[in-house]
Amino acid sequence: MAVTATTSAVPPPAVTSRTGAAAVAAALLLLVAGLAAVDITQGTAAVGAPEVWKALTGRADPADASVVVASRLPRMTAGLLVGALLGMAGAALQAVSRNVLASPDTLAVNAGSYLALGITAVCGFSLPLLLSSGIAFAGGLAAAAVVLALSGLGAGTVRLVLAGSALTLGLTAVTESLLLLFPRETEGIFQWNQGSIAQNGFGAVLQMAPIGIAGLVGLVGLLLLARRIDTLALGDDAARGLGVPVRSTRVTAVVLAALLSTAAVTLAGPIGFVGLCAPALVRPLARRFRAFARTRTSLPVAGLTGAALVLGSDVLLRAFVPPDVAVAVPTGVVTSLVGAVFLIVMAIRIRDTAAALPADRLRIRSRSVFLATTAVLVAVLVGLIITAVLVGDSKLLLGDVLNWAQGRAGRTVTFVLDSRVPRVLAALLAGAALALAGTVVQAVTRNPLAEPGVLGVSGGAALGAVLLVTTVPLAGSWSVAGAAFAGAAAAAVPVFGLAARGGFQQNRLVLVGFGIATATAALVGLLIILTDPFNATKALTWLSGSTYGRTLPDVVPLAVVLAAGLAVAVVRRAELDLVSLDEDIPRCCRTGRPSSRR
Repeated sequence: MAVTATTSAVPPPAVTSRTGAAAVAAALLLLVAGLAAVDITQGTAAVGAPEVWKALTGRADPADASVVVASRLPRMTAGLLVGALLGMAGAALQAVSRNVLASPDTLAVNAGSYLALGITAVCGFSLPLLLSSGIAFAGGLAAAAVVLALSGLGAGTVRLVLAGSALTLGLTAVTESLLLLFPRETEGIFQWNQGSIAQNGFGAVLQMAPIGIAGLVGLVGLLLLARRIDTLALGDDAARGLGVPVRSTRVTAVVLAALLSTAAVTLAGPIGFVGLCAPALVRPLARRFRAFARTRTSLPVAGLTGAALVLGSDVLLRAFVPPDVAVAVPTGVVTSLVGAVFLIVMAIRIRDTAAALPADRLRIRSRSVFLATTAVLVAVLVGLIITAVLVGDSKLLLGDVLNWAQGRAGRTVTFVLDSRVPRVLAALLAGAALALAGTVVQAVTRNPLAEPGVLGVSGGAALGAVLLVTTVPLAGSWSVAGAAFAGAAAAAVPVFGLAARGGFQQNRLVLVGFGIATATAALVGLLIILTDPFNATKALTWLSGSTYGRTLPDVVPLAVVLAAGLAVAVVRRAELDLVSLDEDIPRCCRTGRPSSRR
């Protein structure tokens, strides 16, 4: 499935003048310098530009000088380094994979590092900084290798996004399970995963000297590979014909890009989507200036753009949010929100040649086969329900369940079943609701990739529920269900509204959904960080999808919604069948006349 950018006019020819490229690079450098100057004047303390200037020239009050030297300069330095490293890593990954969506985020590099550090913390190892950085590097590199192997180098954008998002969800789920099971050992890892450039003095930055050296090694290595990477853009066969070892070049470039990304992650945690946005902002320059089309030039320019993105996000955060709140908001949350908007805009601007196709259907040869298949599925489901009710910490018999249903069971059996039966019912109804939602969405959109989790609808529901849970800790199940429904509806409107332009095309639907899911995940992380530890644990437990601790009152809202949704789906089944074919047939059936749309 191909994706091409739409243009309203023929693009202007590339400018060969080196003067123009140098002027653009100088302007970008001045922008970064200006943002750095503004950033060191912002903070909770009343230390403005005059005090900063006095501190830099050695004429400031000791208290003001301490604020500048111990807090703001380290923060600004970290922002510069992290942005530059991520920008160059994203540019290298996009060049070798020939995919405009390749980045440390979409290749699950950050999720791999997150899991590696989580496992290290759970095992109780207290490792020096350099060794822990090596572990994060190994985890990120392994995750990137899996994503590239699943999606294929040079493959379509949707395949890469699906492979990366699926692996990210899986790795993040494992890591968050470790956070819930070992809260003491993993304390602080969740906050680290949100990404923050705040530093505790220049000592923290100086300790990162080995990491900076590793990043420098990665940059030098990529610059030495620049000619080979440029040749890969001609295609694998052409590159081989020119004597370029394609496989070793790609593997080496991915390893070096992962090294850059890991250096940034170690310094500030995962700063989301800088590696995606920075190269995308450089590409228009490459169309006008040929110098920026070469990897040897585009890498430093992407690094400057990444630094501008990180510092600009931090400056905007501190300009529009009160200082006492801004100090608790990680910069990674802001960059993730910016990246989500960028991804949605990219999805709107592309022309998708992968149009929506008729939904795949389960072909049943005869009615008897259908009935037999249904009977087997029902028998398997009943067996699973019985097993789930009887098996656990305390093994029970069917007679115990019958006595409990009649109110004649003992105290121990009653306690066990009062906690176990609601949990089983919650799992049963939740699975049925998700299956029904996926079936209806795929029928309406005629897209086999449509699913509430992929499309960001589940993320919207999570945001609504967490917003209520963290602000109203005593909220009941009906209130949480209502908040989740409101969040899901708010997320579904932009997803389906924007994707409907052109007929729910696959690439656009998935990219918009991925952008919405990213934005909601960033906001959920922000809410959890800004709340007290008790509510944060409760919210994280809810996000993990656990049925633990559910009671019968918690199950009632889900049962009511599922019954209503199932009834509507059954009543409108004929319309759903027609809509799943194409857009014209339902119009013909409603008007009784052939549609003029072809």
